Amino acid sequence: MDNFASLARIVMIAGALLFAAGALLLLLGKVLPLGRLPGDILWQRGNFSFYFPVVTCIVLSLLLTLLLNFVWRR
Repeated sequence: MDNFASLARIVMIAGALLFAAGALLLLLGKVLPLGRLPGDILWQRGNFSFYFPVVTCIVLSLLLTLLLNFVWRR
């Protein structure tokens, strides 16, 4: 039974972290214009549209790289 209790705690903590990350992304989506940056590809033809956020991916990659390097180097 002790294994199930520790597994339950891990799952609850992971769920709480995912919830917090989702809430943060929801709030940041309203403040920052990520996803609509110049350089993102938007192609529309009739009733078909294709969107690929190239610049947004690059910006997020750089920010996450800097953040994780700062956290793990300590």
